[in-house]
Order: sequence, then structure tokens, then C-alpha cells
Amino acid sequence: QVQLVESGGGLVQAGGSLRLSCAASGTILSINAMGWYRQAPGKQRELVAQITSGGGTNYANSIKGRFTISRDNAKNTVYLQMNSLKPEDTAVYYCNADIRRLFVSGSYDYWGQGTQVTVSS
Repeated sequence: QVQLVESGGGLVQAGGSLRLSCAASGTILSINAMGWYRQAPGKQRELVAQITSGGGTNYANSIKGRFTISRDNAKNTVYLQMNSLKPEDTAVYYCNADIRRLFVSGSYDYWGQGTQVTVSS
């Protein structure tokens, strides 16, 4: 089995910062891309940022220059540093990872349970 456990969400004032963490655990052989998605009330889930196993990154236009994604491959952990937060960043943030498991053919998407980020104006 594989688990993704997120932490670091909370309530912050506009202009503030938060750092999200997501640790993957279980029968993991390797992790390909890891990323963060978010879903605001009444909206579809959207990609925020993604990072490959080699460190290549991709960001949504709405957060470029404010958020930074990084990962620690030794810890199977991905981070999202969020600066200059805006009320429109308010959403549930989900961690995602493309994981190859021991003794299992192929790789599969796994999701965390989500962590709430609320930015007050």
C-alpha cells in the first residue's frame, strides 16, 4: 500500500506565507512526478505545480513567481512554498504522485487526503 500524508495548511492573512509538505510512504520502488493540485468551492480541481524526479518544474500561471515546488527524493517528500498569498488561493490543496510500487507492474497515481488553505483579506 501507499499513503500520501499532507501537512502545513491553515489560515493566513493576505500577503502571508505557508509551506505545505507531503510525504509518501509504503511499498514504493520509485516516484516519478509529484505535484500539488487545489480545489476551491464550486470549482474544478486544478494543477498548481508539478516537479519531475529530475527536478523539472511546471507551474500554473496564476501562482508563478509566488509559489515554489521542491522535493526531497531521499524522503519521498514534496513541498510547496507559498508566498504572497491572496484570498483567491483559498482552496483544499491535494498532493499527487506517480508511483511505482514493489512487485507491481507499471506506475499509478496516488492522492493525499487534502489540506485546507484559507487566506483572509
